[in-house]
Amino acid sequence: MKDIYAVIKKPIITERSAYLKERGNKIIFQVEVNANKRDIKKAVEKVFNVHVMDVNTLNVKGKVKRFGKSFGKRPDWKKAIVTLKEGDKIELLEGI
Repeated sequence: MKDIYAVIKKPIITERSAYLKERGNKIIFQVEVNANKRDIKKAVEKVFNVHVMDVNTLNVKGKVKRFGKSFGKRPDWKKAIVTLKEGDKIELLEGI
């Protein structure tokens, strides 16, 4: 990956991600499909100025949905669970 800002698309904000953030200091991101763990680690460290301990990735298959009489498919995407060093944090939902 050339551009570190193109690797991370958006944070995933759910009840599970909030639980992982408070219990294990882990943040979940939607990332570029062809990004590898090294690219994700470099991008998170540079953009958010934190130390990344571990990166786990998984490919999420898009669901098949109905659109009237026909069927369609949502796109496949990649999820990254990033474990931060103890004491580091990313301010995503601190004010809510």
